[in-house]
Amino acid sequence: MVSSFEAPGYAAPVGSDTRANGRSGDGGTPHVPGRNNHVYAALDLGTNNCRLLIARPAREGFRIIDAFSRIVRLGEGLTQSGRLGQGAIDRTLAALEVCRTKMENRGVTRVRLIATEACRIALNGPDFIARVRDEVGLSLEVVDRETEAHLAASGCAALADDQAEGVVLFDIGGGSSEIVWLSRPNGQSHGRDVNGDSGMRGRVRMWASLQLGVVTIAEKFGGIDVTADTYERMVQHVSADLAPFLDRTASELRCNRFHLLGTSGTVTTIAGVHLGLQRYDRRQVDGLWMNDGEISEAIGRLQAMSYADRVANGCIGPERADLVLAGCAIFDAIRRAFPADRIRIADRGLREGILMQMMSADRVWSHMRP
Repeated sequence: MVSSFEAPGYAAPVGSDTRANGRSGDGGTPHVPGRNNHVYAALDLGTNNCRLLIARPAREGFRIIDAFSRIVRLGEGLTQSGRLGQGAIDRTLAALEVCRTKMENRGVTRVRLIATEACRIALNGPDFIARVRDEVGLSLEVVDRETEAHLAASGCAALADDQAEGVVLFDIGGGSSEIVWLSRPNGQSHGRDVNGDSGMRGRVRMWASLQLGVVTIAEKFGGIDVTADTYERMVQHVSADLAPFLDRTASELRCNRFHLLGTSGTVTTIAGVHLGLQRYDRRQVDGLWMNDGEISEAIGRLQAMSYADRVANGCIGPERADLVLAGCAIFDAIRRAFPADRIRIADRGLREGILMQMMSADRVWSHMRP
């Protein structure tokens, strides 16, 4: 399915950039001198998921022409063994082969492929990266936590209320969770200009990367049968890690428009449950505003579900049924640290941030006139 997507980004160095086979995508669109004809791809290999977006620049940001997402659980058992397991490696290699084929078929010419927490901390992470290069033909870039936090901000900060003095943006991952304090735009337009600079530069006031996520919390406390006591211990565990960031932001400006901005499978699942969706629908979730009471009610419904109920739920499913309550606990710790009357849900993040940064660096919008 081809869809349109507007996501003003954060102009910053692109970093790793490889070249694919140079064929044009979209049925062989011919090269036009003076225009950007690149087909862009962004891949995010996390502790739990492997995700790919392929897009072309458009006047309103970019147009997605292909996408892929698969739960691979690359970091399964990592906290106990310190190593990526063979089963997890095999699942991930298979998913990356699908991504490579999609990029070849779409004629991708500009790409950034990032790997995050699992590959950062695994003892055999470098061996895995080499194996991906040799067997799949893809060069993964293991990014540091600061880069990950800024990419998350780049990808979804367009959904922040630009009248709020401050916004807490968070991305709950499989092995790490990024949290960012965004300040109000300094009188700049919140939309991108022709150079692709959305005013994100300087908006990241503070950031932190917690070395915990849905996989690590579920493996530590259990994710199938989660009692109220177990859930509270999860929240307290996360709160302890979050405390230093809370202290650092104590002097930051807040106003009655302050809100949370969440991007992750956890918050989109909560939104889907709140909406009563029988099957997840990004169009209804991305950009949704929820109030604090609605969040509490949806989390309560998730806590009341049995494991079998979570497996059967169309917004959760068997691959995430043992992880979703761990994500809710992380979210609840953030809510306690940063009380807010409202939260905005983002079904966008690192991949969109990567695409915007690459396109900004190429100044693609300077060639597009209204």
